[in-house]
Amino acid sequence: MGRLEAALAEQGSPASLLIVQSNGGLMSVDSTRRFPVRTALSGPAAGSSPVRTSRRRPAANVITGDVGGTSFDVSLISAGRIAQAAQQAIGFGMVIRTPMIEIQTIGAGGGSIAAVDASGLLRMGPESAGSNPGPVCYGLRGADDELGPTVTDANVVLGRINAARPIGALTALDVAAARAAIDAHVGQALGLSTEQAAEAMLTVANANMAGAIRLVSIERGHDPGQFAYMPFGGGGALHVCAMMREVGVATGLVPRYPGVSSALGCAIADMRHDFVQTLNQPLARLDGAALQQRIHALQADGRAALATAGISFEGERTLVELDMLYQGQTHTVATPLDETDWAGDAAALPAGIHRAFEAAYRLAFGKALVNVPIRVLNLRLAVIGLRRKFDLQLLAPVPGLAAAQPREHRQVHHLDTWHETPVYERLQMPVGTTVRGPAMFEQSDTTIWLEPGFMASVDALGNLLVTPEPATADGHP
Repeated sequence: MGRLEAALAEQGSPASLLIVQSNGGLMSVDSTRRFPVRTALSGPAAGSSPVRTSRRRPAANVITGDVGGTSFDVSLISAGRIAQAAQQAIGFGMVIRTPMIEIQTIGAGGGSIAAVDASGLLRMGPESAGSNPGPVCYGLRGADDELGPTVTDANVVLGRINAARPIGALTALDVAAARAAIDAHVGQALGLSTEQAAEAMLTVANANMAGAIRLVSIERGHDPGQFAYMPFGGGGALHVCAMMREVGVATGLVPRYPGVSSALGCAIADMRHDFVQTLNQPLARLDGAALQQRIHALQADGRAALATAGISFEGERTLVELDMLYQGQTHTVATPLDETDWAGDAAALPAGIHRAFEAAYRLAFGKALVNVPIRVLNLRLAVIGLRRKFDLQLLAPVPGLAAAQPREHRQVHHLDTWHETPVYERLQMPVGTTVRGPAMFEQSDTTIWLEPGFMASVDALGNLLVTPEPATADGHP
């Protein structure tokens, strides 16, 4: 970080260098060097910022899914508030105990490798081919390479990725090599044709992704039907319809530039500093004045940390939360406090905490307990420097675009059938355009696959809204 900051200064850059944290906020280089653990999973955390910190929010309830080369990262935003976790388990059973956006991560990306195990079951990932050697279709593997085909290879074979015009700086993709690898590693073992084997690979990968979405939604008490699903990353939009089918999400919301959503989030995120202190006291003996002193001291530390950024803010917020439980329990409930409680009368603070805990407990478990002592374990405080809101209207299509016409047609495979499919230049589609599937939408940072039975329309902000086609009287789309 020091070398990066020095290099920017040598080049005469006037910009301040800020780093995204796992909690979705920004911090200074000095804070990053002292607390590097706070950058874990910060990439997908940044991807949610355009939804949370924009002047025009596409939806209040959003499930985000970041599909990159090696992983699928899912988070949930409910009523405009993203789910936060006090700790996060990552690979090999390691637990990071620092405040961060609650992200469910699995090994399911474009480079995830297919393999048929000894019992004849098809697996996708978590092993990944990465970017080098990458999928078979990249043509970077040696003659003795034994890695299997990947999710990207399956999408190429099925026509969902344009082999002649891949995103990035790649030359044309090798479709024949991808077909041969799918036959050798999957098709022959399962007795399937090339296309059937590729469809099977994507079916397993999609099921894995859908499982991750259920973990952050259904298993947390949220109805996916009340949420929009926002895919981002280079590969997310290829699977938007599959996620809607698998999980029952009502709407797919493909942002204007999904491949660079995390980069956009880096540029517009608020600055944030989190603090945690252990209290471990019965609520009945909690000293309200002493707790207020702790809160104000941490708030001062947070404001001092904001000042190290060297940038101006439009405002500031302080969030206070307590980890609480009933006596004898082992799981805590995050209990947010209103500023009227923690900044008001110190004598009334314990009563306000009691009310807040019962409300949080009812929200989590349906009812509060009676005549059971309550314990306060931890104080959590976040000081947020609010930056200027980003207006998503700036990304909208320019006025006066002509009606969308397909650039070409190509064969795309879906459910044992090849479909003659129109291909659109997504960024040249005017507001209000509606397209029925099957259809492909291509742009420099991603490809969007609209399955038969779905329709997509361009909203005023340039987002592509994907919905199931309405059913007719006979029950069919």
